[in-house]
Amino acid sequence: MKTQLKLVAAGLASAVLAMSHVTAATPSETALPTITQELLAPPLLPPPITRKTPAKVVVNLTVEEVEREIAPGTRYTFWTFGGTVPGKMIRVREGDTVELHLLNLPDNKLPHNIDLHAVTGPGGGAAQTLIAPGNEATFTFKALNPGLYVYHCATAPVGMHVANGMYGMILVEPKEGMAPVDREYYVMQGDFYTNGAYRAPGLQGFDMQKAIDEKPTYVVFNGADGALTGANALTAKANEKVRMYFGVGGPNITSSFHVIGAIFDRVYTEGGNHYQENVQTTMVPAGGSTIVEFTPRVPGNLTLVDHSLTRAFNKGAIGLLAVSGPDRPEIYSKGIKKPLAGAVAAAPAAAKPAVAKPAPVVADRAQQLRGKAVYDSNCSACHQPDGKGVAGVFPPLANSDFFQQRPYEMAHIVLNGRNGEIVVNGEHYNGVMPPQDLSDDDIAAVINYVGVELNKGTPAVTPAQVRDMRKSRQP
Repeated sequence: MKTQLKLVAAGLASAVLAMSHVTAATPSETALPTITQELLAPPLLPPPITRKTPAKVVVNLTVEEVEREIAPGTRYTFWTFGGTVPGKMIRVREGDTVELHLLNLPDNKLPHNIDLHAVTGPGGGAAQTLIAPGNEATFTFKALNPGLYVYHCATAPVGMHVANGMYGMILVEPKEGMAPVDREYYVMQGDFYTNGAYRAPGLQGFDMQKAIDEKPTYVVFNGADGALTGANALTAKANEKVRMYFGVGGPNITSSFHVIGAIFDRVYTEGGNHYQENVQTTMVPAGGSTIVEFTPRVPGNLTLVDHSLTRAFNKGAIGLLAVSGPDRPEIYSKGIKKPLAGAVAAAPAAAKPAVAKPAPVVADRAQQLRGKAVYDSNCSACHQPDGKGVAGVFPPLANSDFFQQRPYEMAHIVLNGRNGEIVVNGEHYNGVMPPQDLSDDDIAAVINYVGVELNKGTPAVTPAQVRDMRKSRQP
């Protein structure tokens, strides 16, 4: 009996010794320099890594439940990593040891955790980091494989946590480093499911059935309709090399990522090592990523879209890269437009009966912001971001005598469409304007935005007036 006890004791001692051998840091790991990760709000990201040796990288990531606009005038309660959608990018080097601290802030209402696709191990860290509000979890992992990886919350119901904005990316640079570029940007697409319609005003709640049915209200870049337009547009200079780290948080919708007016020099498929050259559009799955590189050659706005285009123009998946630089007509000319030989000019459209001038409309900042978002998503592609139009094809909306004199009629055109000749500022245009699938609030907002911002006028149309127009349409 004593012999058996001695054998058991010896076995236990051996097991403890083995466990201590496995968990104890090796001398090389103990000697690693410690670096605290700098976290920046997207579309920015930490700077490229220049060191040639591994390090211990400490990442302090907060979970924040925050209410903010998902569209102008529309609010939503986002669940976030670091207060932003997507969450702050983590940037490390192959071979680094990452010490991740996840802090679920005391004012939050729900438990959360994190699953990093860059982690080699069950759950990607989810089990180690599941915490209630007011708690902190810490775990370490070694970045074994270079690539661009998604991270997300994996607390049940997982789809709901991701659909509320809990996703981001971690870049593991290869040991040999990455080729330098002039600009780097961080963009993620996500689908959101609200109980109200697209751009419905006020605070919106999450609609679980829409999420289950995979029918998103919004499909957006960087967490909001218009997050990468206007003053928030990305920028570059002609002939600068741009590298974009693009991912899809999901939870459901795959992206057909495309930049209108650019060809990708290289696409690192699914964020891995290998690349394809001269690519127009690349497919990115939910929970996946890609790295694209391209070089704008001429000035102008390049438009980021999900090329499943109703997502871009009707659900918000649109952004801009504003490129500055000299014109290069040998690469991209302004073009010449003229009537075809023998073409007969269309007869002027019959004059419409005068419409009673509506009562004055009071300017509203939220409506102007909403109108700008509608304009950027639906009007700027044809009438141009500055509203100057395209000669002979799309009439100008900026400094337009037609618009200034007949803003109420312009609302009719947006709602019902129009074809035939139109004269604006003395110039003739002959094209087709299809009816726009916009809400009453959106039509009023965009008309008032164009009137105030592009024509130095005053608001002229209310949603109620648009609603009356809609009721009076012939079936």
